[in-house]
Amino acid sequence: MNIGFDAKRAFHNQTGLGNYSRTLIEGLAQYYPEHEYFLFNPKPSRSYPKADYAHVHEVLPQGLLNRKLSSIWRSNWVKKDLQRLSIKLYHGLSHEIPVGIQNTEVHSIVTIHDLIFERYPEQFSKIDVQVYRKKFRYACTHSDRIIAISKQTKSDIVSLYGIAEEKIETCYQSCHPAFGKPISEDEQRLLRKKYDLPAKFFLYVGSIIERKNLLNICKAVKALKEKVDIPLVVIGNGREYKQIVQDYVKSNNLEDRVIFLSDREAVKRDPDFQRPEIFAAIYNMATTMIYPSYFEGFGIPVLEALWSRLPVITSNVSCLPETGGDAAYYVSPDSSEEIATGILRIHNDDTLRAEMKEKGLVHARNFTLDNCTNSVMEVYKKVVNGRTV
Repeated sequence: MNIGFDAKRAFHNQTGLGNYSRTLIEGLAQYYPEHEYFLFNPKPSRSYPKADYAHVHEVLPQGLLNRKLSSIWRSNWVKKDLQRLSIKLYHGLSHEIPVGIQNTEVHSIVTIHDLIFERYPEQFSKIDVQVYRKKFRYACTHSDRIIAISKQTKSDIVSLYGIAEEKIETCYQSCHPAFGKPISEDEQRLLRKKYDLPAKFFLYVGSIIERKNLLNICKAVKALKEKVDIPLVVIGNGREYKQIVQDYVKSNNLEDRVIFLSDREAVKRDPDFQRPEIFAAIYNMATTMIYPSYFEGFGIPVLEALWSRLPVITSNVSCLPETGGDAAYYVSPDSSEEIATGILRIHNDDTLRAEMKEKGLVHARNFTLDNCTNSVMEVYKKVVNGRTV
């Protein structure tokens, strides 16, 4: 079977949506080599050479008009290429499908990661909300099947868009295999020196935006200043909210306790820093992952931490209990006091830390690459065999 993918994020996004796309494509190529996979990429990119399989093919827009108007090619005109290449099934990996694909013989599936812009519209521009809403609704309405990456997302699609539950499949995502692999002491030592990391540190990974709640983590760090002499390492970037957090750090003399690693020149100059292997090593060096987000589609840093045998503090809301299972320490995202209590308890209790590490690895094994890939392939089979809603 010829299977096509909207591969824009796979080639051009180095964070969540891109990681999801790359991990799924490579899982399918590995576990289902009997199919041919076509990655429809609107523009050339060197950041993601296609998976190293003979049955995985990159497809770029052909002809001057398609190349010049590549966004229109991706969202509409690509249908001609789908038909030319005898694509049986097209998977929109991030919220979109080509306009009018339902009028062709090509089956379609869309992955919806979250509807955060519907829950927190004030954190997005008005035009972005309007554009996202139009694209997401169209994809949910006209695709043959919807994949939601968590039960929370499925619930939101049903309640906010009125889509029948039976049309939506929950398929959890996996993370890069680098997480879960042991990192040698020598490699850790080299990276610690390269990025000037402290001997011990707490870790935050994610965009620095209001929803991710870094400010309350910093408030917890301040509350523990006299009790725990371990800094917080922050990996991620942001704009207005990041400035608010940095102003708080400065006004409370926490510059030595909150390290914005992504701002360091050694990181900015290093093209390898975004590689999963580097992140996995940093996770291995950390003491605790702190991720008290208000809302997520899945919360991939939590899963990455569990695979890395890193204790996790996360929120008791949204989908995060799905991701963390019985392995995480849960707090209210509104309460910096609860976050501080969790940090102190995990720091002081060797038995609890060891227990969280073991439970974390057991829970993470529910999200292996083969399990997650198999669940998606089952959806493909339902659609192609005509068992659609």
